[in-house]
Amino acid sequence: MAEQSSMHFYLNWAKERIDEMDATLASIETKASHLQPDIKAKAERLVVDLKQRRDQFQATLKKQAEAGEAAWERAKAQLESEWSAFEADVKAYLDSVGKQIDQQQATFGNVAAAQIKAWQEAATTFRSDAAKLGANQRADIEAAVEQMKRDASAAEARLHEFKRAGKESWAVLSAALAESRNAFDRANQTAHDALKRASGRQA
Repeated sequence: MAEQSSMHFYLNWAKERIDEMDATLASIETKASHLQPDIKAKAERLVVDLKQRRDQFQATLKKQAEAGEAAWERAKAQLESEWSAFEADVKAYLDSVGKQIDQQQATFGNVAAAQIKAWQEAATTFRSDAAKLGANQRADIEAAVEQMKRDASAAEARLHEFKRAGKESWAVLSAALAESRNAFDRANQTAHDALKRASGRQA
C-alpha cells in the first residue's frame, strides 16, 4: 500500500504537468489558424517543438511507471527539467505575441481548467486509497484530502479572478498558474505523507 501511495504521488505530479502541456498545445493549435501568416508559421513550429517535448516527458514517465520511490526521485529531476524547458518555450512564444491577448487568455483558461481537473483527480485517488484502510488509519488521509479540496477551491477561485480580469500580461498569468501548481504539489505531498503514515500504521 505504501508503494502504491508513492506511485500516486509521482503520477499525480506528472499527470498534472502532462495535462497542462496538452491544454497549452490545444490552445495554441486552435488559435494558430486565426493568426497573421508570419505569426501562424511561428505558432505551427512551436506546436511541433512542444509536442516533441511533451512526448519526451511522457516517454520518461513511462520508463518510471514500475519503478520504486528512489528511481522516481531521480526521474523527477529529469522530468522537472523537461517541464521547465516546455514552459520556457511557451513563455517565449506568448511574450512574442503579446498583442494577441486572446491567445494568452485562451492558453491561461485551458491550463487553469487542466489544473483544477488535476486537483479533483488527485483528491479522488487519495480518497479511494483511504477507503482501503481501516477506520483508525483513515483520519489523517481524509483530513489531507479535505484540505486538498479546500485548497483546490481557493486555487480555482483565484484563477477565475485572473480569467475575468482579461488584460493581464502572460508573466502575471503564468505566475498565477505557477502559484496554483505549487499549491497542488504541496497538497499532493501532504496527502501522500498522510497515506504513507497511515499505511505504515496498518502494517
